[in-house]
Amino acid sequence: MKTYSEEIGNKLNDLLEKNYDAEKGYHKAAENVDHSGLKTFFERKSNQRRDFGHEIKQEIRSFGKEVDKGGSVTGAMHRAWMDVKALFSADDAESMLEEAIRGEKASVDEYSDVLKEASLPSSTRAVLEAHKNKISTDLSQIKSLENLR
Repeated sequence: MKTYSEEIGNKLNDLLEKNYDAEKGYHKAAENVDHSGLKTFFERKSNQRRDFGHEIKQEIRSFGKEVDKGGSVTGAMHRAWMDVKALFSADDAESMLEEAIRGEKASVDEYSDVLKEASLPSSTRAVLEAHKNKISTDLSQIKSLENLR
């Protein structure tokens, strides 16, 4: 039977994996667009997710858990799909924005799921809420970028 700290540690490691995937995905999106503003936006998002990962690692360690390394197979497959989509799409920027919106919506849901833990320590809750709020804000920005196209 898993202890509470093991369960939270595992959920945090899952979030960490998703942040690794998002970091790599945004880096891939930056590579696939020519628009300098979008390239800068995607690079900023990649760096942000790397920073989120470092913060989550600290929280995982506070639970006495080992930090998982690397991203997921699903994330690798998604990045390959982004390359294929960019190759065949007439508008790389639009297709990368669509993928970013889809990914950010999934991230908000994943953070919300972990934040449902009733006895999550306040320090962990504060970190995760800050991440979720930033992702939500950026999701609105991505949607407005898409509307400009």
